[in-house]
This record gives sequence, C-alpha cells and structure tokens, in this order.
Amino acid sequence: MKRRVVLLGPPGSGKGTVAELLEKQLGPQHISTGQWFRKEMELGTLLGAEIRAYVNRGELVPDRDVVGLFEHWLTAKLLEEGFLLDGLPRTLPQAEALDEFLEKKNAPIEVVLFLDAPEDLVIERISNRRVCLTCGKGYHLHNLPPRVPGICDVCGSPLTQRADDKEEIVRKRLEFYRRTTEPLVEYYKKRGKLLSLNAALGSEAAYNTAAQLLES
Repeated sequence: MKRRVVLLGPPGSGKGTVAELLEKQLGPQHISTGQWFRKEMELGTLLGAEIRAYVNRGELVPDRDVVGLFEHWLTAKLLEEGFLLDGLPRTLPQAEALDEFLEKKNAPIEVVLFLDAPEDLVIERISNRRVCLTCGKGYHLHNLPPRVPGICDVCGSPLTQRADDKEEIVRKRLEFYRRTTEPLVEYYKKRGKLLSLNAALGSEAAYNTAAQLLES
C-alpha cells in the first residue's frame, strides 16, 4: 500500500474531506500546513512567532519557514507509518525542498492524488457554504440546506458566511492557486507520481477511487 501521499487540487475540491476519510479507513496521518502552523504557535517557538506575525498581517508564510517545518514534524516514525499531506507543498520551491528532504531520508513521496474540479463548481461549492458560529454545524444552501432558511437546525442560531467563502474572495484564492500551486501538477506528472481524480463527482466518489489507488 502507498503510504506517503500528497493531495493536490484547488480550494473546494474536497482534499481535506478525502484525506480525513483515508486516514480513518487506511491509517496514514492526515497533515495540513495549518496544523503545523498552529502547533508551532502554541509551542511558542521562534518559528512559531514568525508564523504568527505573518498570519496576523494577513500575509502568506514564506517558503523558507514552511520548509523549516519538515525536519521538525516529518519524524522517522511518521515517515514509516505514512502521511497524507493536504495543502503542502503549495509552491514549486516547497515541492522541490520536500522531495530533497524525503529522498535523503530514503522515504520519497509515493503518489500525488490530484483532485481535479472545474472553477465554476469550486465557486458554487464554497460560496454557498454557511456555518453556525454557536455550535459549529456546517451547511450548504443547495446540497445541505437548513430546515429553516438562515437558522441552524441544531441550536437555532443564525447562520453566517465566512469571509473567505464569499465569491470575490474565492476567485482571488483560485487566482493564487493557478499562479503558485497549479504548476505542481506538471511537476509531479513529469516525476511519474501524479494520479488524477474527478473531484466533480463529490468527495465520496473521489475517496473511493483514492482508496483503490493507494491499496493497489
């Protein structure tokens, strides 16, 4: 079974959901860049302080700081037991640095699952999400609407749209993805590691295909 895996795809393609299902059913640990960032900030490390400063200013964490997390968090135990990287690498320099680090450890990435989804579908998925800030229950205006429009089924509180789920912000996130992350598709394809999944069919279908690919 393939255990060292990268999940690649645009925002809203279902990477996080697929990774969570794969972790639950197959075992490799689901890791996101955000998890690492939060741990460094909670630990109060020098790198964590730098990351917090970028986050507070609403800026992207530079490649050098992301690369600095590899040695700390990609332990020998994790390399042996397996991992699912979600949202990492995000740029070509990060991908190259990750490959160099793992090759030195004799534990290269085995497969990259590319969740391919058209932009109009991604925008529809994200911009129609709503959440209850009181209990955390999530909704989708088309696929999982509340019984009473605008009201949480669980606690009766008003639903809200997160700022980064608004259409104009989603379009900016997609523009960033096209510019910085989409080139990784060709990078991993040239290395013979890319496998494409049709994320337009939904997370469950993408998970089923992904599970078959990892177990083959």
